[in-house]
Formats: sequence, C-alpha cells, structure tokens
Amino acid sequence: MALTRRCYSAMIIEVYLLCLCFSIRFCQNSINDEKPPNIILILTDDQDIELGGMTPMVKTKQLIGDAGMTFTNMFATTPLCCPSRGSILTGNYAHNTRIVNNSLSGNCSSEAWQQGPEQDTFATRVKNHGYKTFYAGKYMNQYGKKGAGGVQHVPPGWDQWHALVGNSVYYNYTLSNNGKAEIHKDDYKTDYLTDVIHTKAMEFLKTHTKLGSNPFLLTLAPPACHQPFTPAPQYASKFSSLQAPRNGSFNKAAGNAKHWLVQQPPNPMANDTIKLIDQYFRNRWRTLLSVDDMVEDIVNFLDDAKILNDTYIFYTSDNGYHLGQFSLPYDKRQPYEFDIRVPLMVRGPGIKGGTVSKVGFSS
Repeated sequence: MALTRRCYSAMIIEVYLLCLCFSIRFCQNSINDEKPPNIILILTDDQDIELGGMTPMVKTKQLIGDAGMTFTNMFATTPLCCPSRGSILTGNYAHNTRIVNNSLSGNCSSEAWQQGPEQDTFATRVKNHGYKTFYAGKYMNQYGKKGAGGVQHVPPGWDQWHALVGNSVYYNYTLSNNGKAEIHKDDYKTDYLTDVIHTKAMEFLKTHTKLGSNPFLLTLAPPACHQPFTPAPQYASKFSSLQAPRNGSFNKAAGNAKHWLVQQPPNPMANDTIKLIDQYFRNRWRTLLSVDDMVEDIVNFLDDAKILNDTYIFYTSDNGYHLGQFSLPYDKRQPYEFDIRVPLMVRGPGIKGGTVSKVGFSS
C-alpha cells in the first residue's frame, strides 16, 4: 500500500537531519507519493569547520553543497565520537542515550545501549517503511569488541552491515561483514579503509540498481579525518606548504573567563608542539581527499543510473576538532566553536542548488 505524503515526511524526519529538507515547502511539494526518495548519509570523523576542514573537499562542495543546500550553523551537541554518534542514530541527546564517553562503561556500544536506544534508530524506522539499508565504516568506538558482543552483533535495521571494530584507523583493522570477521592488513590496494568503504558502497549501488526496486538508505562513515591521520599514498605530499591556522585563539591562554580545564595547557606552546600541529593539520586534509573521491564516484554513478534526482545526499561529521586553540594541542571534547561546529550539506529532490541556510541545527 502506498504511503501518503504525510507518512513520507514523518518517516524521513526520523532519519537524522532529513527533517531539514522537509521543513522547506518546496521540498515537501516535490515528494512523489508513489516512490520514496533514496537516502545517503556520509558521516566523517572529527571534521571541523572552524579550521577550514571543508577546504580540501572541492568536489564534495561542488556536487552536494553547490547542487543543494549548505547549513552554516550546524553543531554537535556532544563533541565526542560515541555520544555524538548515538545522538545521530537516535535523534536523542546524550543524557537520553546515556552514552557519556567512548568507553564500554560509559555506555558506548554497551549491552544497555544495544537493548535500549539501538532498538530504535533511523535504520529501524526506514526499514519498517520498506527501505533497503546499508552501513559501512566506523559505528561506535567500542563496537565489535568482546565486551560489546563481538563482530557477531549486527544492530537491528541494517540489511548489509560492514562496520569497523573499534575506533577509526586506516590499516590493520577488522570489519564485521554481516556478523563475520573480515580482517584487513596494510596493503593500500586492498585495505585502506576509506577506499574499502568506497568499494563496498559502489558494489551495493550497482547491485541494487540492477535488482532492487525498494528505496535505499546508504550510510557511509569513513575514518577521515580522525587520528592517526593516515593519507592514501597518492595524497601524502599534498598541502606540504600549509600550516594550521594561526588566527583566533591559536596559541593563546584561555584566561579566567574560560572553564578550568581549558586554563591548564602551558602557554605559549613549545615549538615542537606547533610543528606536530602543522603536521596533523596537513594530514587531516590529505585523508579527506579520499572521501572527496568517494563522493564524486557515488554522485556520478547515481547520475549515470538516472536516480540522482530521486536521492537525498547528506554530508556531515560527528564533531569538530581543535589544533592549538587556547593552547590545546589537538583533540575535541570542548564546548567551543572549533569542537562543536560541523559541516552539513544536502542535495536532493526539491532543494534549490546553491542555497545557504543560517538556521541553527544540532545533531
């Protein structure tokens, strides 16, 4: 039985930030009552806005932002991987998911999470409306470990599941391939994680467009640009002359107006620390170039398959990052713009290209 226009809107709203496009009248009017749209969510790791984190994403900005809408006030409510991802999956704040940090005891992929909030995510919601669902990449920091049920645990709602065991890396890792361990080593051609996600996504799309009639939800969570910031070899020398931004609060003392923790780092930072910050800055951008390639391939395939105009593509990150702000060398977790402000772009049916929204949203 065909869903009504209102049912489509309600269902899409439950998919993370898809409610953004349905708050726009022209987008509501574009929905086809006979066929729900496809949905792609690309979720990067630790990608900032304040330090120019979208600058290397030339193709992504052109293919998603310029072809759709860019949101300039998107924020992570909890700037730490696992709590933020729990909120993205469920639409609930961290005090409701009860994920307080990246540890198993902090409810990151714990039994309590699995038996509670994980039972009702955007995947389970769209699955109930006939979507074919696919996940590849980082899920939660403790996912797949022995205390979290191992690789055998496949969260409800996912038809195809290719999740990283543990935290972001680029080589020498294990994936849960639909509940079975898939071990990767250190060969770029077969093991570089962003490219593995890229390959699996393309395989899914090619198979689905040949055999599938249902709409699909494709969620891709590459490790970029998370530590250890390992770029693909073809990008290892890019941006060699760049330094981390020196503006704003870089290498400045926080002062008494800021909270106690931010007042602790030595100021000024040591020269060796600043050199390390510059190296991390360049490598973060380098890792993102592989994501940029993945976005290009996906958009081009959708276009060739004549389903691009039936697909919403969202691009965002779990949290931001700092590199020397208030003399904090590198990390996230802080309640300041550099850690909480993240990218958000969307293209899809009814969204006018080149639109910029200053409306505030949070994950």
